Order: sequence, then structure tokens, then C-alpha cells
Amino acid sequence: MLSEAAVNEIKEIRKRYVTARSCIMPCLYVIQREYGYITEDGMREIAKILDINPILVFEVSTFYTMYNKKPVGKYHVQVCTNISCSILDGEHILDVISKKLGIKAKETTPDKKFTLSTVECLGSCGTAPMMQINDKYYENLNDAKVEEILNSLR
Repeated sequence: MLSEAAVNEIKEIRKRYVTARSCIMPCLYVIQREYGYITEDGMREIAKILDINPILVFEVSTFYTMYNKKPVGKYHVQVCTNISCSILDGEHILDVISKKLGIKAKETTPDKKFTLSTVECLGSCGTAPMMQINDKYYENLNDAKVEEILNSLR
């Protein structure tokens, strides 16, 4: 069950949009922050608060990759694998991170500290290759930067 603060935040978000359907995406971030990932119960709570059919919330949450469908580690490392990042060694960066963390994409370290994911696009092609860890972007990556970033989180 959502906290009172989360319910109030969703109600405040709703006020900024013309239709309830238009505010599903920011409301999903509230759920993700509250539970750590998007739960089915959380999606139903959004639908109830917004007075919309739950399927509308389910459709949005399953379409976009930025919503976690299952629990993730303390640090969710998302590596962009779209064309701009791939051309500029994004897949090499993914390999470096994978070796450093000892996990493959879609896996979480045994200590639950890191989850590694690939994403289709993070919308920062001008600073490729890049990754996002939780809410922060790390851009123009190379092996040394990746090493430094991951070491700072250990």
C-alpha cells in the first residue's frame, strides 16, 4: 500500500495534466521510488487514484524500459546500446562493466548492490557512450571513467 505522501504526490501530479491518462508516466516513477520497482498492486493503486482502467497503467509500464518490473540492486546500471552508443564503443563499455561487476545484463550482484541492464536509448546521443546509474547520467565513457565510477560506488 502506498504511503500517504506518495498518494498525495500522485494527486498533485494529476492536477498538472489535462487528462488522467497523460500523467501515468510520472505517477509510475512515484511507485518505482516507493517500492523500488513497479508492482502490480502499485499500478492498480495508480489506476484507482486516477480513476482510470488499470490496463491503461499496465500498458505504459510495460512499454517503457525505464520502469523496473522486478526488484533491482541499490545501484541500477543501465547501459545504452542504441546506435550512437554502439558506434562509439557502447557495447565495449557494457563488457567492461559486466567484467567489473561479475554479472551479465539482466543480472544482479549476489550482494544486491548492482543490477546491470541494457536500454534501447537514454536520449543522450551527443555524449555517447553513456550509462545511467539510478537517476544520474554518466557520459563520454571510457574504461578509466567506468572503473572510477564503479569504484566510487563500492
